[in-house]
Amino acid sequence: MTATKVEFKPCFLSPKKLQPEYPLFVYLPGMDGTGQLLRSQTAGLERGFDVRCLAIPRQDLTTWDDLTNNVLDLIERELSRNSQRSVYLCGESFGGCLAQKVAIKAPHLFKRLILVNPASSFKLRSWYVWASPLMDLVPEWVYGVSSVGLLPFLAALARIPESDRLELLDTVSSVPRETIIWRISLLREFAIDEVKLSQITQPTLILASLEDRLLPSATEAERLNQLFPNSQIVTLPNSGHACLLEADINLYKILKVNNFL
Repeated sequence: MTATKVEFKPCFLSPKKLQPEYPLFVYLPGMDGTGQLLRSQTAGLERGFDVRCLAIPRQDLTTWDDLTNNVLDLIERELSRNSQRSVYLCGESFGGCLAQKVAIKAPHLFKRLILVNPASSFKLRSWYVWASPLMDLVPEWVYGVSSVGLLPFLAALARIPESDRLELLDTVSSVPRETIIWRISLLREFAIDEVKLSQITQPTLILASLEDRLLPSATEAERLNQLFPNSQIVTLPNSGHACLLEADINLYKILKVNNFL
């Protein structure tokens, strides 16, 4: 995947080989915001999609509304070349929150919605809500050290190839302290109009890792499944929060098996 001017504003990472004849698959990443961690899934997805990964600048401190509008601008730019293309919107973790915001603002743009361990469950961890403001008091040097300790909660490390484990650590460590604090504050304040969510009639697939040690993803999947009128849950019994990095998880196959293509 290649990126342009990520340091200035959100952009799409694109594969070297564009496939405009295929449906557009838009991936919204987790807290790191880089889009790089989808790399292990890209080859599979490219069998049926023209893939784009959102990359958010590491210094980006914009609001949910700004991020939502940026994503919609990028999608509409892609569709300006072919307005008849189907769009699959996929959000993971933090990106799962953003995907919900994007979907209710422009539901007409999307054919399918995919949510992977969406972090809209953040408020279900009540101690996260009251403890997260205390992160302002944590010194800068602690963040680098804590990134290593966070990994077992973020991912089922034994299920991830070593090279991807190293990339996960590098990616998590690269996010500045101020950005982490800001994005956690966005999760703490995240709110969505549930009435509008319930009006999204497009097929929605919710992936939930049962071994997620970071967020109660299974509980959140059940909650969202009650809201979306045309949704289904796929449980990943042995997976951690960052499930798309795991060697045994093939997102394209999951979509195919569940008649989501």
